[in-house]
Amino acid sequence: MLKAKDIMTMEVATISSSALVSEAIGLMRANNIHALVVKPRGSEKGYGILTEADLAYKVIAFGDDPKAMTVADIMTKPCISVNPDMSVENVAKLFANNRIHRAPVIKDDLLGIISVTDIMLKGKWWQD
Repeated sequence: MLKAKDIMTMEVATISSSALVSEAIGLMRANNIHALVVKPRGSEKGYGILTEADLAYKVIAFGDDPKAMTVADIMTKPCISVNPDMSVENVAKLFANNRIHRAPVIKDDLLGIISVTDIMLKGKWWQD
């Protein structure tokens, strides 16, 4: 059975919740990515996530200045995360049930990120 750890992307772009939204936009554009995982601060354990949808719905739609807002102002936290041993089928169900497109893969620490694209391109379910 194919698991999340088998198809996740191991290189994950992260950002601090105290970073400016404009910095996050620059990082996403420079790396051609659609989301950033927000690192926990201090004694916090939960990760957050900042997606293109957060930028569109929480900043651009209101005409807010991304240089005057921090990632903490608009990120989703805590975010839904995936255990590396979760089956790809269950990851797909989790995404569908929660209407999300990506989630960090976490087991004690951040291991990677998995997206609908990973499921579609790397999943072997459709090749049988």
